[in-house]
Amino acid sequence: MQYSKKHYIIFFIIKVLSYIPFWALYVISDIMYYPLYYIIRYRRKIVRKNLTESFPEKNHHEIVSIEKKFYHFFMDMVLESGKLATISPNEIMKRMKFSNIKMTNDLLDQGKSVDYFMGHYCNWEWMTSIGLWIKDDVVCAQVYHKLINPTFDEIIKQMRERMGNICVEMRETARFVANMASQNKPCMVALIADQSPKRRQIKHYVKFLNHTVPVLVGPEKIAKHFGHIPVFVNARRVKRGYYECVFTPLHDNPSSLPDYELSDIYFKHLEDEIRRQPECYLWTHNRFKYAEY
Repeated sequence: MQYSKKHYIIFFIIKVLSYIPFWALYVISDIMYYPLYYIIRYRRKIVRKNLTESFPEKNHHEIVSIEKKFYHFFMDMVLESGKLATISPNEIMKRMKFSNIKMTNDLLDQGKSVDYFMGHYCNWEWMTSIGLWIKDDVVCAQVYHKLINPTFDEIIKQMRERMGNICVEMRETARFVANMASQNKPCMVALIADQSPKRRQIKHYVKFLNHTVPVLVGPEKIAKHFGHIPVFVNARRVKRGYYECVFTPLHDNPSSLPDYELSDIYFKHLEDEIRRQPECYLWTHNRFKYAEY
């Protein structure tokens, strides 16, 4: 692919910064946390509103505690994501572990395709390293929402594809999966499924974090229509710079489920995950803008 001059300049800067060792990265993160939280106050109103409404059982002190932990984590995650430009496969496999990957590879060996249902939780950018753990002859795709800025869109794709995955734009997902099916090739598709649909595309609401919210039903439709096995990626932050993911099958025959039940199951798993480590969810996202209370 032919990149623009602007692309090369920005990516060069990111690469240079990505060589900063992790210990120094976290020193920078600790320093940057203070202006981000106290001076810039980046989306503080949205974060406070989301936390307060999601956890009505918690008092003010508990909400503020989660809020501050979130901003510390958020700064870490942003800087960690930049490391994707240069981090080695061996290093990221030490830091982002997929503990029961054999289950996925066994399904792929049986000729079945697998859909990973994920959320904006822990370091989802590092989860693009899943391709390093999957059989070499399997296409690993990550569905993404194209950025408005074409230069940054190219850079993000370049970084995400370093570990052997391919990026598939959201609107091209069905076409990609259909192409794999026509060739009888099992594939692995990673779907961040907790985004809000556009108002005109709302078809289903779920109870999620004390809200009734509209949800994307595309991931469910893909799994049911093409007979993929839906698997929830349960992530946790072990310590700074280290994560572990465990896979939980959502259902062994999703096509047998009534419409939207698979989405309900996914959001129940996601909520349970968030409640275990609430500071690791993306609270700056205006997730509840179309909520019905």
